[in-house]
Amino acid sequence: MEDKKILTKEGLKELEEELEYLRVVKRKELSRIIKEAREQGDLSENAEYDAARDEQAKTEARIEQIQLLLKDVEVHDDEGGDEDTVNIGCKVKIRDMEYKEDETYRIVGSTEANSLKNKISNESPIGKAIIGAKVGQTVKVETPSGVLKYKILEIER
Repeated sequence: MEDKKILTKEGLKELEEELEYLRVVKRKELSRIIKEAREQGDLSENAEYDAARDEQAKTEARIEQIQLLLKDVEVHDDEGGDEDTVNIGCKVKIRDMEYKEDETYRIVGSTEANSLKNKISNESPIGKAIIGAKVGQTVKVETPSGVLKYKILEIER
């Protein structure tokens, strides 16, 4: 049996909105494009038709992927949790003790992780190390390049 995927309420809402968009808007749009391309005649040399069919396949695959994910998801509700402790759903400001640089991350499940948006997984080395930590506490993170130390500066729900 697979482990349940952890999502924040925000992540669940984003996936449900994406699924709705793909089902209602994107499918209809692709169907229209394919219909118009068919009306142009010879499908064997119709690049528009081929591109639309490829996009349709990708869309259907993504719909299936989201549906499977939503069937086995655990939504992490951080309300009522300990205000002083890092947990999934928190926004955390930490200081790299070696370089004296501050970073702010939102702790999310692995499905939502996105380094470009500063969303790190609870399963990542930093995520694992800071879960359960409190403001003022320094944590050690084991990485392939050695041990890094981070101080918890702020926790925001």
